[in-house]
Amino acid sequence: MSADRTQIAKQFIEAIPHSRALGMKLLSVGEGSAEISMAYDERFVGDPSTGVLHGGAVSALMDTCGGAAVMSHPDAQAGTATIDLRIDYMRPATPGQTIVAQASCYHVTRSVAFVRAVALDDDRERPVASATGAFTFAPAKTGGGKK
Repeated sequence: MSADRTQIAKQFIEAIPHSRALGMKLLSVGEGSAEISMAYDERFVGDPSTGVLHGGAVSALMDTCGGAAVMSHPDAQAGTATIDLRIDYMRPATPGQTIVAQASCYHVTRSVAFVRAVALDDDRERPVASATGAFTFAPAKTGGGKK
């Protein structure tokens, strides 16, 4: 994995105001994979009586992680957009715990990457949520073509 792709993925996350507001941090990126964390923040609680984070915050984390995985894939240039994202919520995230999303590309066509992701808190055995998505991207330049 090149340092350039890591930097591109990091800049991608930092450039999205919503990602910055949610406090997302890039933990790792590989060729078609990414891991991003989001610390617990009371501003994003969906149910004040339980302290459980809103599902929209978890969704945004998984979407951003999927996009970062696509951007790190060798066949993709910088830039991606979500075509489709399905999230299955397995259980509430434990209040006070950081959530980590892990995403990887499992199939890539000429301009669409298919991604699987999971969101975990400290209980790594029981996912908070799982997701599958499709992301569009511009193919990497292979050289010799017109600009």
